[in-house]
Amino acid sequence: MLLNLCLFFLLSTAISITAQAIGVNWGTNSSHPLPPDKVVELLKSNKITKVKLFDANPLVLQALSGSNIGVTVGIPNSMLKSLNSSTKVAESWVHDNVTRYVSSGSSGVRIEYVAIGDEPFQQSYGEQYHPFVIGTAMNIQTALARVSLANQVKVVVPCSYDSFQSESGLPSKGHFRLDLNKTMIELLTFLSKHHSPFFVTISPFIIFHQNKNISLDFSLFKETKHSRNDGHKTYKNSFDLGYDTLVTALSTVGFPQMDIVVASIGWPTDGATNATSSTAETFMKGLVVHLRSKSGTPLRPRNPPLETYILSLLDEDQRSLVTGNFERHWGVFTFDGQAKYNVDLGQGSKNLANAQYVEYLSSKWCVVNNNKDLSNATASALDACSSADCTALSPGGSCFNISWPANISYAFNNYYQLHDQSADSCDFGGLGLITTVDPSVGNCRFRLELRTSHSESLYGTYLFKWMISLTLNTIIHNFM
Repeated sequence: MLLNLCLFFLLSTAISITAQAIGVNWGTNSSHPLPPDKVVELLKSNKITKVKLFDANPLVLQALSGSNIGVTVGIPNSMLKSLNSSTKVAESWVHDNVTRYVSSGSSGVRIEYVAIGDEPFQQSYGEQYHPFVIGTAMNIQTALARVSLANQVKVVVPCSYDSFQSESGLPSKGHFRLDLNKTMIELLTFLSKHHSPFFVTISPFIIFHQNKNISLDFSLFKETKHSRNDGHKTYKNSFDLGYDTLVTALSTVGFPQMDIVVASIGWPTDGATNATSSTAETFMKGLVVHLRSKSGTPLRPRNPPLETYILSLLDEDQRSLVTGNFERHWGVFTFDGQAKYNVDLGQGSKNLANAQYVEYLSSKWCVVNNNKDLSNATASALDACSSADCTALSPGGSCFNISWPANISYAFNNYYQLHDQSADSCDFGGLGLITTVDPSVGNCRFRLELRTSHSESLYGTYLFKWMISLTLNTIIHNFM
């Protein structure tokens, strides 16, 4: 009996810890990413114990070796078709991106999940990835089983916030998108069979951004008079509303007990109205308090998500803008690892630790030369912004209110930094001028880019070779 009580206590403690687990999404879609070893130190110094990756960057996985951080390795959408084609291709991927890292014991990488695609069911993609998701999941599962890792590493599929919906806005009417119903049932059957959770994005910001009927206070976990009643259930915040809409959708297709992991949730700090650091801080603090209270939601009381991953750790200046200009500003930290606000992600205090010993390019900026004829300056700035990140100039952005021609200088400088401060990238037909005086204005920060190491180009070479190998495997399979 004593042994049973001890086991019960340990199991209860483990469940309690798991239910509170808060991790981060670590994306590397940046022109000058913070070196992986610096990022891992940032994770450690803030006691962040779980991280979700969007790919299997070998430099990132090497940096995570021996860290004891739980890792979700991602498979990009572009690889789904090849991995769906045969188990041999899947076995090659698992060998290169899972087995070689976890086989090192305590010095290896603690890979917990393989994520099939990056929200491949997102509505903006249409159905281009739908035919390959389930097949890829099955092939990766088979490949993991063959190397005896199927119990250790779970296969999951991150689903977008728009994969489920409710026309009335009430959770009791929640359902999956009609074009997804068949695929979703296949996915849930697969997940249930292998005891894997359902990975999903919950996005109070995007829902608020797109829906005039949702108040800001309701989205930010603030007590509000505008709570929503759904039968006998009362909803006081947007997170619970979205989460229970998913719970109903799962129940509707026959999976009422499916475990849920919130794979992505956050609040951006720039690029749109109400996307500010102070608003993001309010949201994040409200979210963390809500999750750690273990109060759950009206449909799942005292049953919070198994894990929650914040979007995201760092800003990414090359992230897609399909959803909006705010997409490049989800980071809790700036691109160079400096905290934008304070929230307890696990470090036990309100203050986040910044990245240390960050290396920057020389203290030089590119600005507009006021002594020149600036009649064509706007056209030059627009051309610069076609490749450089100018999203902070968006309405509501941190640089939206800087006056002309300072906004021209902002565009020029971002282009100049993107191209490693090469002199010709600050030409703009003679309109550019290099200065050593920081032109930042108020909250509008003029970027000074990171000095990237030679290893970044090595990753590009490695990835190119891997893609060639994957393509050859697929070609060989097609001729068999």
